[in-house]
Amino acid sequence: MKPHVAPAPRRPVASSQPNEPARRRRYSPLLAARDLAVSIGGKQVVRGLNLALHPGERLAILGRNGVGKTTLLHTLAGLARPEAGALELDGHGYAALGPRGAARLRGLLPQHQGDAFTASVLETVLIGRHPHLSRWDWESEADEGLARAALAAVGMADLAARSIHTLSGGERQRVALATLLVQAPRLYLLDEPLAHLDLNHQIAMLELFSLRAREDGAALVMVLHDVNLAARYSDQALLLHGAGEHELGNSEAVLNAAGLSRLYGHPLRVIADGERRWFVPEVNDVGESIPAYNGKV
Repeated sequence: MKPHVAPAPRRPVASSQPNEPARRRRYSPLLAARDLAVSIGGKQVVRGLNLALHPGERLAILGRNGVGKTTLLHTLAGLARPEAGALELDGHGYAALGPRGAARLRGLLPQHQGDAFTASVLETVLIGRHPHLSRWDWESEADEGLARAALAAVGMADLAARSIHTLSGGERQRVALATLLVQAPRLYLLDEPLAHLDLNHQIAMLELFSLRAREDGAALVMVLHDVNLAARYSDQALLLHGAGEHELGNSEAVLNAAGLSRLYGHPLRVIADGERRWFVPEVNDVGESIPAYNGKV
């Protein structure tokens, strides 16, 4: 069987007169939602959501625990049907794209990683190449090269031969991110990508995926809990307030002390440092707003 050769990395074509399809791709949204309504268990996550995410843009989704951030992300990934509204990926509905077509365009980082079988770190990362292989193809040397490069990018190159079951939580998360890089989608959907990572690797991962947005024209949707990192590494922000209420807009406008205090039910204040802003939670008096618990059965 002729070995599969991985496609060359996408690079913009230099032309002073781009053709019409190329022009449309450049200015059309990668992800578009119109009047989207999403619910789970009788609870409405969003209603009337209108979203347009273009190549190179980064969207942060924020909200309290249990508000439906993961449910919304899975809906945007085409893994769950919306209650109402329309959803398009690169101008196509998910039904028209099919599973393989969708997997070539969008990649999802789930909140939890499941490893039912023993595999090496390298073998796990190579799973990201499957959408680009024919049914009976094996990964090629080029695919392995992409996987090793992705492991190097997340600082895991020296653990390529290790069993996936021997990794720490942070190491396993970095392997998952490397797998997504190898998949090379145009849209990255990241559910709590900073989970288990120390501060150094949190910043490194956000910089790495922001670079993909700048250089490759990829778009990012990230569920985040750190409002300061969201403010620094997003262009748009979507706040989920519950009961279908949401706020979407430019991050600089949407992420403010009043709105975030309402979102989380805890007062925050903003500290300015030049052009950057930092949101700091106010410290309550001891016992204030803390549920009573005496430790007795």
